[in-house]
Amino acid sequence: MAECVVEVRNVAVDLGGVPILDGLDLTVARGEIVAVLGENGAGKSTLLRCLAGTQPGVTGEIGLFGRPPADDPAFWRDVVLVGDEPAWYPGLTVLEHLEMMESVHAGTRTTPGEALELFGLDDRRDHVPLAMSTGQRQRLSLAMGLLRPSRVLLLDEPERGLDAGFRVRLASILADYAADGGTVVMATHDPGLARNAGARVVELESA
Repeated sequence: MAECVVEVRNVAVDLGGVPILDGLDLTVARGEIVAVLGENGAGKSTLLRCLAGTQPGVTGEIGLFGRPPADDPAFWRDVVLVGDEPAWYPGLTVLEHLEMMESVHAGTRTTPGEALELFGLDDRRDHVPLAMSTGQRQRLSLAMGLLRPSRVLLLDEPERGLDAGFRVRLASILADYAADGGTVVMATHDPGLARNAGARVVELESA
């Protein structure tokens, strides 16, 4: 039996009297990709914040590798969250952002040069992020997340701003990550991305 990496038991989130999640159960195994689909407001992003330990007002039980999420270095060595666009460092180029990530995190999964090629950013290596398109910045966000060493990827609408061709490539990148033993939970509006990545689909309905 595959190792259980993510375990969610009877999780509920209530915001201002409005239930966002209500009694949710979910388990995700090592090497598995789970795609969480649902309409806006169904709680997809809320679930990712619960798994990352950044969502207030959570009831129920959440465990990653058998322990609750915690804002500490040990947790973030295992877990990477790619969600809202990060605050880019002024004056740093695309390559320098990736090199900074490499300098901060020992044992990166790939080199900055390899990440540039994998995410189709080699011709943008000397650009600053804010001079690029939304899709290019999204590819950089994903490249920085995948460059880091991790065992779990939490992705909030990773397809945001990406064209159809790169979505196919992203599905392959995620499938390779899972084949190496990584675990992926992603909130997405793109069933095609989920299908191409070989993900198990979980549909959320508004509580």
